[in-house]
Amino acid sequence: MTDAEWVVVRPLLPVPGWIRGRRGQPEAYCHRAILDAIRYLVDNGIKWWAMPVDFPPWGRVYAFFRRWRDHALVREFHDRLRSKVREELGRDAEPSAGVIDSQSVKADAVVGADSRGFDGGKLVNGRKRHVVVDTLGLLLGVMVTVADTGDRAAAQVLLRRVADAHHQLELVWADGGYAGGLIEYCLATSALVLAIVKRSDDLRGFVVLPKRWIVERFFAHLMRTRRLARDFERRTTSAKAMVCWSMTLLMTRRLARPGPGSR
Repeated sequence: MTDAEWVVVRPLLPVPGWIRGRRGQPEAYCHRAILDAIRYLVDNGIKWWAMPVDFPPWGRVYAFFRRWRDHALVREFHDRLRSKVREELGRDAEPSAGVIDSQSVKADAVVGADSRGFDGGKLVNGRKRHVVVDTLGLLLGVMVTVADTGDRAAAQVLLRRVADAHHQLELVWADGGYAGGLIEYCLATSALVLAIVKRSDDLRGFVVLPKRWIVERFFAHLMRTRRLARDFERRTTSAKAMVCWSMTLLMTRRLARPGPGSR
């Protein structure tokens, strides 16, 4: 992490309980060193115990990751960064529109049979990432399921969670796989307009479709993060946390980059 990135990150970090007068033991290692270690793991796809000696011991890094995962601190940190990026680009902190889609990825051997499945459409044995992003391609919500979970069934749960967390969200674009009763369900339960962007039957080859390319770019970023090129996590909560950590890496770099609309 560069000094410019640390200047961006430091005021956005969740405050430890022991600093706020609550119970708890002070951290033995600097947060900057811990964050660097997690960023290195996510970006390079190493195993926890293969952490280079330049970082704190891998057991302490994993304990930090587990605590932030279980107490939703990584999500809190991610959401603060997202609001900061939106404000730097002249947008409202809370989005009013988003895009939903899913991505099936192969699961590693450590993933148990209870949390993996076979996606017959993509011919993938593993898990499926269901995400909602804003119009800038920043993550609003993520859910990880077995790969044979239907998109519309997962979208009912995910869109309800996203709508509860982002009250200004009014419009969500989706592909043809989300058509049907889900449109009426979203309007009735969450006051969300689900707009279907369909591909014309006359088109041949690769074509950039309006709005849908935003979430495809998001998936492309995940696949460039080696820890997310395949699902290596035993728990789906860890898989979700890894997606959030990947996006914090991207947003931190964006905020620290000099130029119009950034620091």
